[in-house]
Amino acid sequence: MPKAHPAQPLATPAVSPRLLGTALAVVAVMLLLSYLVAFDQGAVSQSGTWLHELMHDGRHLLGVPCH
Repeated sequence: MPKAHPAQPLATPAVSPRLLGTALAVVAVMLLLSYLVAFDQGAVSQSGTWLHELMHDGRHLLGVPCH
């Protein structure tokens, strides 16, 4: 009769689903912020140049032309 072996533990994922979800949310927020700083010319803010003026120094700091 063959010797019984103990059950092998299930493999744990390298990245937990919670960490993956958090990382994806952070990436989405960073992409949105980079769009707002670099490319939005009032299209999202719907209040003229308010967002442009708010992000103006950040644009120059990052080297994004805005004039």
